[in-house]
Amino acid sequence: MRTAFVLMLVGVFGLAGCQSMQYRALESFGIEKRDILSSRVEKAADAQDEAREQFSTALEQFRATVEVDGGDLERTYSRLDREFQRSQSRAKNVSDRIAAVEHVAEALFDEWEDELDLYTDPALKRRSENILRETRQRYTRMMTAMQRAETSMAPVLNVFQDQVLFLKHNLNSMAIAAVRDELADIEQATDELIMAMNQAISEARSFIETLK
Repeated sequence: MRTAFVLMLVGVFGLAGCQSMQYRALESFGIEKRDILSSRVEKAADAQDEAREQFSTALEQFRATVEVDGGDLERTYSRLDREFQRSQSRAKNVSDRIAAVEHVAEALFDEWEDELDLYTDPALKRRSENILRETRQRYTRMMTAMQRAETSMAPVLNVFQDQVLFLKHNLNSMAIAAVRDELADIEQATDELIMAMNQAISEARSFIETLK
């Protein structure tokens, strides 16, 4: 129930606007930055999962495209362009979600760092410092994987866009032949992207577990 409540409120307050005001409003409901971070990491992982599926679908559409020998190329182009547009949208969602995770994480770590000075018990302070350091290390490992996957999306989108534009401007069998020549590169780039996303999603799920 609490997880659902957190997700609902984070969704209501959204990702835009003054983040510090959002955090204060959520904290008035007893929802701390740690809860918000967990929720946003979960959403970022979900966004990458959706993007991974979309890129796989787009790749399958490319594979189907190279099997076309003349015929209804206009329809072929439309299908391919539709998958490209969806892939772009998924990629943007991934980037937005990663940015949201970074923002709340920075706020959380800054607050944690500041509050270390409030300790009067040196032993408890050292324990908290150690936990902070370990949490930052896990967070950094997760973000490195997420950003690697995010960076991997651009080359794939560029290849997709080039091929879609070429089909748009050359709706004929020669265009299909050109796409067929590029298929191996498209497959390799997409496979590498999916591997990067798999690692990022795994790191995100692992990091969420440490926050519970």
